[in-house]
Amino acid sequence: MLDLRPNCELCDRDLAPDATSARICSYECTYCAPCADAVLENVCPTCGGGLTPRPIRPRQAYRHPDISLGLGFHPASATRKHSRWSREDIAAMTARLKNVAPEDR
Repeated sequence: MLDLRPNCELCDRDLAPDATSARICSYECTYCAPCADAVLENVCPTCGGGLTPRPIRPRQAYRHPDISLGLGFHPASATRKHSRWSREDIAAMTARLKNVAPEDR
């Protein structure tokens, strides 16, 4: 189940579960669009993969009531995370991979 982390791991901006500005990598590292675009240049500083828009989990269950779906049954995480990498480490990873398409990394 996708974690839906509550903040950008770089600038600590709040990212609500329905935020269209949230970006994630395949390991669920989470960043806001301004950091993903301007600072990270579509390079996850942890794994080197690309960053894509985070899916939005529906607020309610639209199926039969016996099927537990939606934020009511699977709420977003409240645990804030922060990147373990220094700005220098991030800049080095970004410089190395920003010109390589995510599917070629």
